[in-house]
Amino acid sequence: MLRSHTCGELRINHVSQEVILCGWVQRIRDKGKLIWIDLRDRYGVTQLMIEESKAPAGLIETIRSCSREYVVKAVGIVRERESKNPQMATGEIEIELKQAEVINPAKIPPFLIEDETDGGDELRMKYRYLDLRRSIVRQNLELRHKVASASRKYLDSLQFIEVETPVLIKSTPEGARDFVVPSRMNPGEFYALPQSPQTFKQLLMVSGFDRYYQIVKCFRDEDLRADRQPEFTQIDCEMSFVEQEDVLETFEGLVKELFKTIKSIDIPKVPRMSYAEAMNKYGSDKPDIRFGMEFFYLKGPSHDFVSGNGFGAFDQSESVIGICIPGGASLTRKQIDELTDFVKKPQIGAKGLVYVRYTSETELKSSIDKFYDENRLREWTRQAQAQPGDMLFILAGDIHSTRKQLSELRLEMGKQMGLRDKDTFRCLWVLDFPLLEWDEESGRFHAMHHPFTSPKPEDESLLLSNPGKVRANAYDFVINGVEVGGGSIRIHERTLQEKMFSLLGFSPEEARKQFGFLMDAFEFGAPPHGGIAFGFDRLCSLFGGAESIRDFIAFPKNNAGRDVMIDTPSNLSAEQLKELHLKVN
Repeated sequence: MLRSHTCGELRINHVSQEVILCGWVQRIRDKGKLIWIDLRDRYGVTQLMIEESKAPAGLIETIRSCSREYVVKAVGIVRERESKNPQMATGEIEIELKQAEVINPAKIPPFLIEDETDGGDELRMKYRYLDLRRSIVRQNLELRHKVASASRKYLDSLQFIEVETPVLIKSTPEGARDFVVPSRMNPGEFYALPQSPQTFKQLLMVSGFDRYYQIVKCFRDEDLRADRQPEFTQIDCEMSFVEQEDVLETFEGLVKELFKTIKSIDIPKVPRMSYAEAMNKYGSDKPDIRFGMEFFYLKGPSHDFVSGNGFGAFDQSESVIGICIPGGASLTRKQIDELTDFVKKPQIGAKGLVYVRYTSETELKSSIDKFYDENRLREWTRQAQAQPGDMLFILAGDIHSTRKQLSELRLEMGKQMGLRDKDTFRCLWVLDFPLLEWDEESGRFHAMHHPFTSPKPEDESLLLSNPGKVRANAYDFVINGVEVGGGSIRIHERTLQEKMFSLLGFSPEEARKQFGFLMDAFEFGAPPHGGIAFGFDRLCSLFGGAESIRDFIAFPKNNAGRDVMIDTPSNLSAEQLKELHLKVN
């Protein structure tokens, strides 16, 4: 080894030892008679020191020839620092240099390699190998490693076996767009990169492997945002001879173990909520339950507290729904106008925002006072269970759109009021999703999760008579309003799987062509089975207190799906296209 120690391990008990360090020059402070150098490696930073009057011949010249990011080998004696730095793990000591060697010089980097850097996102992604030298990014990848290691340790302890499944698979019509790979040896035919190992892990259950997991790369050709990348990682798991309760208990245990190991937090028993309740209370199937502001309904199928007063927006709407903002009566008119603009954004789509300011027991004021008297407004405050000092925000429209819009407003208010603290964690199981969703555009049902999800046994009789009412034997794991995991008890019988494909609009021939291998396998003794997949990158970003998953991936893509460091995707040569039997433009 070129070094005896790393730049992060020397302490006061190493004083008087001769050591050899290797690393990158982070900064040099030259005061003439004294020179200090901060030497950095993956493990930390150690201060080197040279006193000009005591320096061996040539050492001062060697050090003064260095600049930031030079790769240096340093030999010296560990000394106790006079001015200790409690912010550094090695802050009690420094190295009195005796020898130094420049292993490799370096160009001046295009941005500061510090926690507080001057490099923008695109620049740092172009030079990602330099960005990875920054301790804040390195710590994210160390956290990622710990999450992977703790996951494997927990699953191994429960007799799960890690099995790799294929990366070149068959394209299927359900789900997001596939990335496809042309086959040179099979002209005109294509592989797909897996969106999930779903069918393979089910086949492993048929094979008798009983408990499978894999920390696996998956691929989806879809528009990107902060929590999406074209390639991402899942903790993918499957179990045989289980019911829903077994899966929930097993993987609630995994999440608890990760919180304990990574964050030193003991997570209590995770509450459960049905999909219907989540949508009714929060307008979201992944509600953030760190704070309240549950919906109240002023108009709906069972009651109407708003119609007949001449306010067309309420009279003509299917639903009128609101949230109560604790202490919100102090909001200024400017703040209310900004929130009105927020809900009118195209991506949210509300036409306007009604407010009721409940200032005191004797003072109520709304934006629609000319339509509703004080008695009617007080009726609304009772429905909202509001207290003096609160504010009601109300939206109207069809029930699905209004819930979605109000959900966005609720999250925005939670953010503005500091109720979405990244260091506070609230977990939730969401259960009993609809098995199927009707799509007006295609005129058929789509699987809400995927076509292999089984119906709740008590709803199976509705599959032919009322398929839209059938609940899925499915479950999602939510942390702080982020869906981090999802799974289901699978179909394991051929007849039921064929019925499911028929409901999804597959002809028997199409179902056979796409999934005949799976249905054939079900005829050879398929056990009941179920599983779950956790978004590994999302888990890491939550543990790291970040909204974006990019900093927890070593070499991520940008928002356009490009790797600007290696400049890909890129064109193929005419010869390559010809070999792949693809047309040359």
